[in-house]
This record gives sequence, structure tokens and C-alpha cells, in this order.
Amino acid sequence: MRTENELLHPLAGYGRTLVAFSGGVDSSVVLAAAVRALGAPAVLALTAVSPAVPAAEVRAARRFCADLGVAHRTVATRELAVAGYRDNGPTRCYFCKSTLLDTAVRVAAAEGLTAIATGTNASDLAAGFRPGIRAGAERGVRTPLADAGLDKAAVRQIARHWALSTWDKPAAACLSSRIAYGVGITPTRLARIERAETAVRTALAEAARRVADLRVRDLGDAVRLEVDAALVAFARDDPGVRAAIRDAGFGAAALSVEPFRSGSMNELLPEPERWRRA
Repeated sequence: MRTENELLHPLAGYGRTLVAFSGGVDSSVVLAAAVRALGAPAVLALTAVSPAVPAAEVRAARRFCADLGVAHRTVATRELAVAGYRDNGPTRCYFCKSTLLDTAVRVAAAEGLTAIATGTNASDLAAGFRPGIRAGAERGVRTPLADAGLDKAAVRQIARHWALSTWDKPAAACLSSRIAYGVGITPTRLARIERAETAVRTALAEAARRVADLRVRDLGDAVRLEVDAALVAFARDDPGVRAAIRDAGFGAAALSVEPFRSGSMNELLPEPERWRRA
């Protein structure tokens, strides 16, 4: 594949590299590409551990690295200690990425690694609102997918060609992205979102309904469940789904069910904020 060479050739010049590894398809392709271009001994995968990262995602990241034969380290990023993150304004992701990448810079320096790479792709650059990208640019982080012009579809194509287990994995943004801007982020809110999403997936599975994309959105005084469009009618009427969300900690909060929309929380921002990167 021509796109493989466009990705691998520049990576070969990075030197020993730390990959900020979330476990999603983008960072999985970057990690696998780094191993192909540099060899596993020259690569370290770093995964953040925090209340905003589902435990299942950390476990999956650990398995992926083991299968790839690459060193994997988890670090507590403690972004909840940062007021700009905790207050959950429109630039929350900037503070999150800054915390993660500052940790990555320290680890890379301690390990003698010369480059830090993330899974930012060309689709991310084209999107209107990605405050986290600025944090990476400020720290000189490399973005091999974006640099090669690879959008999300191309990344998935490479992942499938390389037989990576994540090739068709749905997007899985951090749990904080489920909380409406202006509603403070707390460990309690994050934990109940994680419990609710796990419980709803279980309820749907028990009803023989397969779901790909699922989000529980904390709107402060209400909660919104987003699922695949084909499941909306079922989820609205199913008492098991409603009980799953209620018992996870949302209690009697008003519940709505809508089709999944990536970045739907950004729709609540005023227009100037919605499209501003910084």
C-alpha cells in the first residue's frame, strides 16, 4: 500500500519513540507503524490512567501492546487537579492533553527517547473544534498520520491490512467528553457514566441487541443516551435500559434517547466557541 510507505518512511527517521497510546485505532496504527519502522526495542507505548479513562480501555491497551511485543507503561495523569480541566469549559481538552503530554515529555526524557508521537489524523485537523491539538503543537509532538495526509478511513484501511484487532473499533473518547460544558467534572460523575455505559451495553446484549456506538451524556440536570440509530426506538421503550441508567447513579434524572452523534456536546456551544481551536 502506498499509504503505508508514506507513514513508515518518515517514522524511520524519528529515532527512539514514545507513542501516546489510548488504545484506539489511530494510536494503534501509529504504534504498529513505529514498531515496523524502528523495531520494538526502540518504541515505548504510554497510556494515561485516570478517572476519565474507562478501565476496560486500559486493559485492552495492555493486551494490544503485549500482542505487539512492545513495552507498555501506564501513568496516572491527575488532570482533575487542574482547574481548567475540572471546570469543564470549551477548552477542557487542551488542559487534558497538556497534562498527558507533559507527562510524556518527562517519561521520554528519562528513558532517552527522542520523539513523542500521537494518533492525530488528517480528519482531526479538518474538524472545526480540537483544542487538544494545540497542546501537542506547543510541545513539538509528532503527528505521523496527519503528516502523511491519512484521514480516519485511511487509518482504518491500514489497520485492517495489518490485521490489527482495533481496525473496526468504535471511537471511544474519554468519559469527560460525556459531561456538558460548564458542568464540573468530578470522580463521582465520571464513575457513574462508566457504570451506566457498561450496564446499558449489558442490558442490550441480554436483549440480543448488538450496539457499536454508545454514549451516556451527563447534562447536569438530565441524562441523554445516544446509541446506533437502529436501536433508538428499542432503547427508549426498554425498561432494562432505563433501569441500567437509573441504578448507575442517575436516579430520577430526566432521560432522553437519541442517535449517536460524535461531538454532540460541541453542538451546545455558542457558534464562535464551537469552531475556535484555542
